[in-house]
Amino acid sequence: QVQLVESGGGLVQPGGSLRLSCEFSGRAFSAFAMGWYRQAPGQQRELVATISNGGSIQYGDSVRGRFAISRDNVKNTVYLQMNSLTPEDTAVYYCKASWTYTYWGRGTQVTVSS
Repeated sequence: QVQLVESGGGLVQPGGSLRLSCEFSGRAFSAFAMGWYRQAPGQQRELVATISNGGSIQYGDSVRGRFAISRDNVKNTVYLQMNSLTPEDTAVYYCKASWTYTYWGRGTQVTVSS
Protein backbone atom coordinates (compact mmCIF):
# COMPACT_ATOMS: atom_id res chain seq x y z
CA GLN A 1 0.00 0.00 0.00
CA VAL A 2 1.33 3.43 -0.96
CA GLN A 3 0.90 6.51 1.18
CA LEU A 4 1.88 10.03 0.23
CA VAL A 5 2.35 12.80 2.78
CA GLU A 6 2.90 16.37 1.63
CA SER A 7 4.55 19.00 3.78
CA GLY A 8 6.09 22.45 3.48
CA GLY A 9 3.03 24.53 2.69
CA GLY A 10 2.16 27.74 4.45
CA LEU A 11 1.71 31.47 4.10
CA VAL A 12 4.27 33.39 2.07
CA GLN A 13 4.46 36.91 0.69
CA PRO A 14 4.37 37.60 -3.05
CA GLY A 15 7.81 37.11 -4.52
CA GLY A 16 8.75 34.61 -1.85
CA SER A 17 9.70 30.95 -2.05
CA LEU A 18 8.55 27.67 -0.57
CA ARG A 19 9.76 24.11 -0.86
CA LEU A 20 7.19 21.35 -0.75
CA SER A 21 8.05 17.75 0.06
CA CYS A 22 6.11 14.58 -0.61
CA GLU A 23 7.19 11.54 1.36
CA PHE A 24 6.34 8.21 -0.25
CA SER A 25 5.69 5.18 1.94
CA GLY A 26 5.58 1.81 0.23
CA ARG A 27 7.57 -0.21 -2.24
CA ALA A 28 9.23 0.58 -5.53
CA PHE A 29 9.28 4.37 -5.31
CA SER A 30 11.82 4.54 -8.12
CA ALA A 31 9.34 2.87 -10.48
CA PHE A 32 6.70 5.52 -10.00
CA ALA A 33 6.18 8.67 -11.98
CA MET A 34 5.62 11.46 -9.47
CA GLY A 35 3.79 14.71 -9.85
CA TRP A 36 2.52 17.83 -8.19
CA TYR A 37 -0.94 19.19 -8.91
CA ARG A 38 -2.85 22.05 -7.39
CA GLN A 39 -6.43 23.10 -6.92
CA ALA A 40 -7.61 26.58 -6.08
CA PRO A 41 -11.11 27.24 -4.70
CA GLY A 42 -13.68 26.91 -7.46
CA GLN A 43 -11.08 25.70 -9.93
CA GLN A 44 -10.25 22.34 -11.45
CA ARG A 45 -7.16 20.50 -10.33
CA GLU A 46 -4.28 21.38 -12.63
CA LEU A 47 -0.86 20.02 -13.43
CA VAL A 48 2.06 21.78 -11.78
CA ALA A 49 4.96 19.46 -12.56
CA THR A 50 5.74 15.81 -13.14
CA ILE A 51 8.91 13.76 -13.07
CA SER A 52 9.08 10.30 -14.59
CA ASN A 53 10.88 7.30 -13.14
CA GLY A 54 13.65 8.08 -15.61
CA GLY A 55 13.88 11.74 -14.59
CA SER A 56 12.00 13.36 -17.47
CA ILE A 57 10.28 16.53 -16.31
CA GLN A 58 7.25 18.47 -17.47
CA TYR A 59 5.83 21.72 -16.11
CA GLY A 60 2.52 23.46 -16.36
CA ASP A 61 2.62 26.64 -18.40
CA SER A 62 1.86 28.88 -15.44
CA VAL A 63 4.83 27.70 -13.36
CA ARG A 64 7.52 27.01 -15.96
CA GLY A 65 10.68 28.94 -15.12
CA ARG A 66 9.62 29.54 -11.51
CA PHE A 67 9.09 26.06 -10.06
CA ALA A 68 11.42 23.06 -10.04
CA ILE A 69 10.53 19.44 -9.33
CA SER A 70 13.08 16.89 -8.18
CA ARG A 71 13.14 13.46 -6.63
CA ASP A 72 15.40 11.58 -4.25
CA ASN A 73 15.12 7.83 -4.81
CA VAL A 74 17.08 7.14 -1.62
CA LYS A 75 14.82 9.21 0.61
CA ASN A 76 11.67 8.22 -1.32
CA THR A 77 10.74 11.87 -1.57
CA VAL A 78 9.75 14.25 -4.32
CA TYR A 79 10.22 17.99 -3.95
CA LEU A 80 8.76 21.11 -5.46
CA GLN A 81 10.84 24.26 -5.19
CA MET A 82 8.58 27.25 -5.77
CA ASN A 83 10.10 30.67 -6.43
CA SER A 84 8.68 34.07 -7.36
CA LEU A 85 5.33 33.14 -5.91
CA THR A 86 2.26 35.18 -6.78
CA PRO A 87 -1.25 35.24 -5.28
CA GLU A 88 -2.36 33.17 -8.30
CA ASP A 89 -0.26 30.30 -6.93
CA THR A 90 -2.53 30.05 -3.89
CA ALA A 91 -4.01 26.56 -3.84
CA VAL A 92 -3.92 23.18 -2.19
CA TYR A 93 -0.97 21.30 -3.63
CA TYR A 94 -1.29 17.55 -4.08
CA CYS A 95 1.30 14.89 -4.67
CA LYS A 96 0.54 12.07 -7.12
CA ALA A 97 2.28 8.75 -7.68
CA SER A 98 1.56 6.74 -10.81
CA TRP A 99 2.64 3.29 -11.88
CA THR A 100 0.32 0.32 -12.02
CA TYR A 101 -2.05 2.28 -9.85
CA THR A 102 -2.39 5.97 -9.05
CA TYR A 103 -2.19 7.38 -5.56
CA TRP A 104 -2.83 10.86 -4.20
CA GLY A 105 -1.77 12.62 -1.05
CA ARG A 106 -4.12 14.71 1.05
CA GLY A 107 -2.55 17.99 0.02
CA THR A 108 -0.84 20.94 1.63
CA GLN A 109 -2.15 24.50 1.56
CA VAL A 110 -0.06 27.23 -0.03
CA THR A 111 -1.25 30.79 0.46
CA VAL A 112 0.52 33.70 -1.21
CA SER A 113 -0.59 36.98 0.30
CA SER A 114 0.79 40.19 1.67
